[in-house]
Amino acid sequence: MRILGSRSGLNAGAPVRTEVHPPGSGTTLASMEQTKVRVAVVGAAGRMGREVLRAVGSDPHFEVVAAIDRSEIGSNTRELAGALGPDLVVEENLEAALDRTKPDVTIEFSHQSVALDHARAETERGISFVFGMTGISEASLEQMRELCEKHSTPGMYVPNFAIGAVLMMRFSELAAKWLPDAEIIEFHHDRKEDAPSGTAMLTAQKIGQSRVHAPTPLPKTLFKAEGARGGSVSEVPVHSVRLPGLLAHQEVIFGGPGETLTIRHDSLDRASFMQGVKLCARTVRSLEGLVIGLDKILF
Repeated sequence: MRILGSRSGLNAGAPVRTEVHPPGSGTTLASMEQTKVRVAVVGAAGRMGREVLRAVGSDPHFEVVAAIDRSEIGSNTRELAGALGPDLVVEENLEAALDRTKPDVTIEFSHQSVALDHARAETERGISFVFGMTGISEASLEQMRELCEKHSTPGMYVPNFAIGAVLMMRFSELAAKWLPDAEIIEFHHDRKEDAPSGTAMLTAQKIGQSRVHAPTPLPKTLFKAEGARGGSVSEVPVHSVRLPGLLAHQEVIFGGPGETLTIRHDSLDRASFMQGVKLCARTVRSLEGLVIGLDKILF
C-alpha cells in the first residue's frame, strides 16, 4: 500500500471489537488455539476457492472437512490446490455435505446469486458463514442479518480480506475529516462482474460518513462521453477499470487547496487475502449477528 502526498507553494454503528494481534506478536485469541476450526469450503473449484484450500488446508488451526462446488465434482482437492490442499473429493450438494461433516464455519467464494440460499441452509444448522463473493445486494444482506438473528448464528460478509485494503479504508476515513473532496479509481481483472467493486463502494460510504465538511460543489459537466465522470457513491465519484493483467487495486485521491493525497492498495496475488480469510474463520463464532467488513475485528 502506498500513501502519496503533494503540495504546491511554500506554505502550501459501534463496531464489534475483538482483540487481534499481528502474526509474531506472541499473543493470540485463546479461542484460536483451543481446538481446530472445522471448515467447509464452498466454491472450492474456483480461483479463490483453490487458494482457500491451500491456505486453510496447510494451517494447523483448521480442519477442512468438505469441499463443495458445481464444477469439478468428484475431483480430489489436491488435483485443484496442489499438495498443500486437503485430501477430499469435491461434492455438489451443499446441504448433504453440511449434514454429514458438521463444520463450524463455511468459507465461500462462489456467486452472489446463491448467497442467500446458502446462508439460510447454514444458519438453520447453526453453522457460521464467511462470505467473500462479490455483488451481494443490500436486500440480501438484510435478509442474512435476519437469519443470523433468528438462528442465533453469527456470519460475516467481507468485501475485501486484504489487511492492507482495510488499512487503506481506515486511512481514507481519517483523511476525509480534513480533505472532503475525494475520488476513487478501482482496478480489477476483466472477469469481475460487478462495478463498482464492493471495496470501492464501502470506501466511498466510509468517506461520506467521516466528512466534517461537505465536498466542494462541482460545476455541471458537459459530457463528451456519457459516464466519463464515473458513478457517485455518497457524493464520491467512483471510476471502475476492468483489464486483463490486473487483480485487485484501488486508489483514493483527496484534493485540497494546493495539495493532493493519494492512498493506494495493490493485491498482486490472491495469497494477499488469505490472512484475512483465516482470521475471519477463526473469529466469526465469537461475534453476534451479521458482521460486515474485516475492519470490525481488526479495530
